[in-house]
Amino acid sequence: MTFASTKLLAREARANGYAIPAVNIVDGISIAAVVRAADRAGSPIILQTSVKTVKYFGAEVLAGLARAAADAADVPVALHLDHCPDRAVITETIAHGWSSVLFDASDRPFDVARQETAEVVEEAHAAGVDVESEIENIVGVEDGVGSDDPNVHFYPDEQLVAVAEETGTDLIAPALGTAHGLYKASPVLLFDRVSALAALTDIPIVLHGGTGLSGEEFARFIDAGVSKINISTALKLAYMYAARDHLADAERSGKWEPVRLFDQIGAAVEDVVTEHIALFRSGSRQAVSA
Repeated sequence: MTFASTKLLAREARANGYAIPAVNIVDGISIAAVVRAADRAGSPIILQTSVKTVKYFGAEVLAGLARAAADAADVPVALHLDHCPDRAVITETIAHGWSSVLFDASDRPFDVARQETAEVVEEAHAAGVDVESEIENIVGVEDGVGSDDPNVHFYPDEQLVAVAEETGTDLIAPALGTAHGLYKASPVLLFDRVSALAALTDIPIVLHGGTGLSGEEFARFIDAGVSKINISTALKLAYMYAARDHLADAERSGKWEPVRLFDQIGAAVEDVVTEHIALFRSGSRQAVSA
């Protein structure tokens, strides 16, 4: 099968007042668990892969695992490359059928970011692949990519939209006051900026750094126009805590059964995805699939 279009899923979500969960997976266990949770809830879902995960498993292996899970589901499943400044990895994932790629040019000067984004869009669109663009800094380092400095690149709304439209970008990831990882202090969230961007363009708006926000905060972002929300840290914590707890029980009981470990991890991942589907209002949706 071909994966669903990330752009079309996000457009459908924006038109109907919800957001698509975009969940960073780490292996076959988490891929299967995320898709099971989405299928059970009737929610379209985006599987996201970090550059680190692609390099560890290989694009062919990851794409195969994702396709197998998607084939067993009744909901649309997209496969997205998250935060990638490395154009060779973008080329590799395009070749292996990813739905979309996030070209992260937030470390480039403005003119370089604009030019390279246009080049990536041209390459991706030639293969029917969508492009999410990030030319501003979203605070935090995720899987080795990013910056803790919020002031490096931040542009006026009109300029950000002009670049997206000029380059043919399919989704935009602006700085909205959120951060990757766990919050050390309460963030200053830019709900009004989403509303301003949504008034300027119909290009889907993506929220990064979703882990740790409240249900009310998610709702405000969605109501303002966000239609794709990224969740990474919450899955990692659920995965690792489940593994920790299972291994502690195995140590006490002397029963070492890897498949039961996989089951416990999968159940924890399903729970956290189900929780976010409810928060994002994406359950029981009849979304487009291509």
